[in-house]
Amino acid sequence: MPVPTTTLGPRGPVVSRIGLGLAALGRPAYITAGRSGDLPDRSVDGLRDQSFAVLDCAYAAGIRYVDAARSYGRAEEFLGQWLAARAYPDVIVGSKWGYRYVGDWQLDADQHEVKEHSLAMFTAQLAESRARLGHSIALYQVHSATLDSGLFEDQALLAALAELRADGVLVGLTTSGPGQADTLRHALTVAVDGQPVFGAAQVTWNLLEPSVGPAAAEAAAAGWPILVKEAVANGRLVPGQAPPALTGLAAAQGVTEDAVALAAALANPWATVVLSGAVTPGQLQSNLAAFDVGPLAEASVSELDLAEPAADYWAARSARPWG
Repeated sequence: MPVPTTTLGPRGPVVSRIGLGLAALGRPAYITAGRSGDLPDRSVDGLRDQSFAVLDCAYAAGIRYVDAARSYGRAEEFLGQWLAARAYPDVIVGSKWGYRYVGDWQLDADQHEVKEHSLAMFTAQLAESRARLGHSIALYQVHSATLDSGLFEDQALLAALAELRADGVLVGLTTSGPGQADTLRHALTVAVDGQPVFGAAQVTWNLLEPSVGPAAAEAAAAGWPILVKEAVANGRLVPGQAPPALTGLAAAQGVTEDAVALAAALANPWATVVLSGAVTPGQLQSNLAAFDVGPLAEASVSELDLAEPAADYWAARSARPWG
């Protein structure tokens, strides 16, 4: 079926309800399993070609929102090259600043990214993002904002973010960790000269970690578009990895587990866009089967009883190896 569309905020551009995230395509190492089989060639040229193949598949399927970040290796570069080659005017782009990729294209790097929420980092990375993506960026987000990152106390940084929003770019933040809800609720109150700084959020929500849901609903009620990342929990909700209860529900629906996981995310009334992290066209088509899933009543999802304590979920995520 055609990919449904919505708008990125009350007066924002038209986007598809499933978007494509490039976290796993822009750099050779990531925290999802099975990469050696899915991506046998993780050279720069190999991942560029794979990115183009998945982006082409996504566009043909009706996906019109693509998510990147400065820390996703060469994701912005690959996306910018693809946009220049294809010249599709209706692809809406979001990106993020606040982490620097330091893995040097090495699978066994001691460290793959470094976090810094400073004015200097924002200024430098916005310039870098625009050098790769031009002015196609509709949404620019603080990458993994937390209450302890110093972001919310830095008045000069907040003023710079407010200026970007005044220039017509939607300014948002992404949330991670067991304190997601607290971060999101605080962001709703942040203003410069009486005007809100932030107007969008990208949250981690999945069947294992749904704790941000009530806060996301509050942000959506305030008019924020809410994007959902990690709907398949970095591979924990896909065939061969998913809990038996999810496998059973997927079989009953005639789809794979990842499709049910994305359908559950889409069923949240506050969710604007749910991101697919597919790295192959086949994975993307499997994810898009979320639209073939019958109505997922809240009772059906709750009966799965997959939710973990947030602290346990994030501890397990932090322990996942980069492969």
